[in-house]
Amino acid sequence: MKVTILFICSCLAWEGLGKPQFPDQEKDPLFWNTWAQSTLKNALTLQKLNQNTAKNLILFLGDGMGIPTVTAARILKGQLSRQSGEETQLEMDNFPFVALSKTYNTNAQVADSAGTATAFLCGVKANEGTVGVSAAAVRSQCNSTQGNEVTSILRWAKEAGKSVGIVTTTRVNHATPSAAYAHCVDRDWYSDGEMPAEAVQAGCKDIARQLFENIPNIDVIMGGGRKYMFPKNQSDVEYPGEMKHFGTRIDRRNLVEEWNNRMKNKNANYVWNKKELLSLNPNSVDYLLGLFEPGDLPYDLERNNETDPSLTEMVEVAIKILKKNPSGFYLLVEGGRIDHGHHDGKAKQALHEAVEMDRAIGHAGLMTSIYDTMTVVTADHSHMFNFGGYTPRGNTIFGLNSILSDVDQKPFTAILYGNGPGFKKIIHLISFSFPFPTSTPSLPSLSSGENNYKAQSAVPLSMETHGGEDVAVFAKGPMAHLLHGVHEQNYIPHVMAYAACIGQNRDHCMSSSGASSLSAALPSLTALLTLIRLLC
Repeated sequence: MKVTILFICSCLAWEGLGKPQFPDQEKDPLFWNTWAQSTLKNALTLQKLNQNTAKNLILFLGDGMGIPTVTAARILKGQLSRQSGEETQLEMDNFPFVALSKTYNTNAQVADSAGTATAFLCGVKANEGTVGVSAAAVRSQCNSTQGNEVTSILRWAKEAGKSVGIVTTTRVNHATPSAAYAHCVDRDWYSDGEMPAEAVQAGCKDIARQLFENIPNIDVIMGGGRKYMFPKNQSDVEYPGEMKHFGTRIDRRNLVEEWNNRMKNKNANYVWNKKELLSLNPNSVDYLLGLFEPGDLPYDLERNNETDPSLTEMVEVAIKILKKNPSGFYLLVEGGRIDHGHHDGKAKQALHEAVEMDRAIGHAGLMTSIYDTMTVVTADHSHMFNFGGYTPRGNTIFGLNSILSDVDQKPFTAILYGNGPGFKKIIHLISFSFPFPTSTPSLPSLSSGENNYKAQSAVPLSMETHGGEDVAVFAKGPMAHLLHGVHEQNYIPHVMAYAACIGQNRDHCMSSSGASSLSAALPSLTALLTLIRLLC
């Protein structure tokens, strides 16, 4: 018996089509004109630049959050609130200044997260796979480390007397956070258990060890990576029976125990689950080490709400602790699993991670002020991710396109990857005899809404790759106007340091401070001279 299933595909692909669904007010030109005029009035207020000194600095880094990811996350955010999505605004959309960042590494047209992190944290471009070292260092060559170390804005802030923190959804010794404190020629040297014996013997340090030794007393550290802190084969506190989560350190050091011993008289707390984290009173905590998973934290869609903190919850606790310092703080926040979702071709995971990071951005905004806090949101690189195909307004971002291919009449999803594990050689399905061949792939329409569905890709790869285009930089707060136009990625920490008068950017603050003091004193001085004249 023959059966035709093209009709089923067509119905699924065209479901919901017909009269476009959008608010009636959008039919009226007055709606668009009023909105544009309101936007214009807001833009005109930006002519008066915020040139305050930034007491606080916050960098939100969406790993792999290219511009198509930002747009798709915006639509998803709206659709989660039962809106069509396109008109929604992300928190970062409300930042007044936007720039583009060129992401290439010194030796790579399409960058990796290590070389880019060195750029946006240390202010110099570097080779792919290396963190906290200049381009003179060669990946995996231990003897190229010494003399090529570069320091980060986190260190500059600490040396200026500010509190500093790192919050990530990946391992705390992963590529992005490690560039804030480590100098390592290989991003994969998480512990000495991942290092070649000759590198250890030559004196190179693993990244986990550098977290605790390079910049003493980082005030807040939160993320995953617990297993890299414990002796090899030591069972994990949360997963005691799972060998893949056992400790990895060959040197038998217990870095968490060492941290606890060193910080025991400093109002310091180590926590490993959400309950412990949220039970803390930030007013009585000066130093916090939170390691919530042996490896990376789970995707937000798969997070255990009882045991795993969200990125927003971690950011809230971090700011409450850091803002107690009258000199201010620097905080690096990484939404690191956006990147992992894309690499796996799991667009739904990636976009939900981006929405959660946007939620954290909004929460941080409520806890700080644009008058003394510079906040920057950007990405390290993009991905081979996109969406399109003339989808109608309000089309679910994870759904089918509104049309069939005019070449083979097959359906396809709106979201597509240029390469990756979602490649399928779809067999023509116009007529099959029952039973269907077991090798026939499932139609994308039947599973594209699942959390771990791997979106279609053009080129088959076991892991999807980064993209090479520029990424967006959103900025607000003091000196945010300096992030404009198109810049090299290493420009970012220089601007942030300038805004806060730290690192090598202090001279203008001294002169500005003096000028401000003089300006403040002039009225009093004039009054005094007038009084003297009258008396004389």
